[in-house]
Amino acid sequence: MTVSEQRKIFDQWLQGHRALLFKVVRAYASDTEDQNDLFQEVSIQMYRSIPSFRGDAAISTWLYRIALNTAIKWSTKEKRRVAGHHQLDKVDHLLKTQEDQLDQRLVWLYGQIKQLNEIDRSLALLLLDGYSYREMSEMMGISESNIGVKIHRIKKELVNNSKKYTHGL
Repeated sequence: MTVSEQRKIFDQWLQGHRALLFKVVRAYASDTEDQNDLFQEVSIQMYRSIPSFRGDAAISTWLYRIALNTAIKWSTKEKRRVAGHHQLDKVDHLLKTQEDQLDQRLVWLYGQIKQLNEIDRSLALLLLDGYSYREMSEMMGISESNIGVKIHRIKKELVNNSKKYTHGL
């Protein structure tokens, strides 16, 4: 595969699947700067993986897997990097995103998803994107029945947490 062919495929995939990739990025990175950094990491991994794409899975499945794996690795590195750093309360307001302009229900939902462990977070995102249990099983390497149990527990936890949410959910 030539570099120009790889670049053309990359541009097509990025254009066609940007929203899918950003959903994963948003679930793993809180502020805009981190989201941009993670999106760049996902894009780099996506570009590098093009020659190894065999077409056994749908492009979206392949890209989702790349995005999830990259996000999990990035998240682990970030946790190590920020360990020992103290939050600076005096500049905390500068780090806030423009959440006031977003639908507060989505802000709440993504906040809840961020609190899930990495596997459950990935499953929640896949569920929101409409993937079947079979597709999730292929992407995550977990049996379909285990996917069903985990999703049931995630939904139950979200419903319980939503009862505590008093801002119009």
